[in-house]
Amino acid sequence: MTTTPARRDVGPPGVDSDEKTTLLAFLNYVRDGVTAKAQGLADAQGRAPGVPSGTSVLGLVKHVTAAEVYWFDWAFEGAGAAPPDLSMDLAEGDSAERLLAAYRAAIERSNEIIARCDDLSRPCARAAGKAGALRSMRWVLGHMIEETARHAGHADILREQADGSVGR
Repeated sequence: MTTTPARRDVGPPGVDSDEKTTLLAFLNYVRDGVTAKAQGLADAQGRAPGVPSGTSVLGLVKHVTAAEVYWFDWAFEGAGAAPPDLSMDLAEGDSAERLLAAYRAAIERSNEIIARCDDLSRPCARAAGKAGALRSMRWVLGHMIEETARHAGHADILREQADGSVGR
């Protein structure tokens, strides 16, 4: 059992600037929420499913990392031959440290791609998602905010179940 002190809740970003800056601030805010829930959690607790579907905190981190790569690298930039695996299945070597490092690296790469995009209406290089549509960077940012926020909420509940840690 970990003994992580309760964090106080952190409010949303105060930025109200241009569209891209505001969207990126909110995306980084929810990314930080996912990261905060995985930090300091023992690997065994992070791997343990908290619900019958098998979802775990570290499985969520693995999934949102793949989503970053899928939407920004693979779909928007057109990098790589095959899309990344979006599952939450953990491999034997998937530790919290390794998964969080991979998530941070994916975020850094995504933010570089976002920074280079001078027009949020620019379409992805590849059709992607269940609809198989060419989406704009604006859509990808909006989708990644909702996707990451949803999973940050899941991680929040799973972390509380794992060790009682609450707060953002």
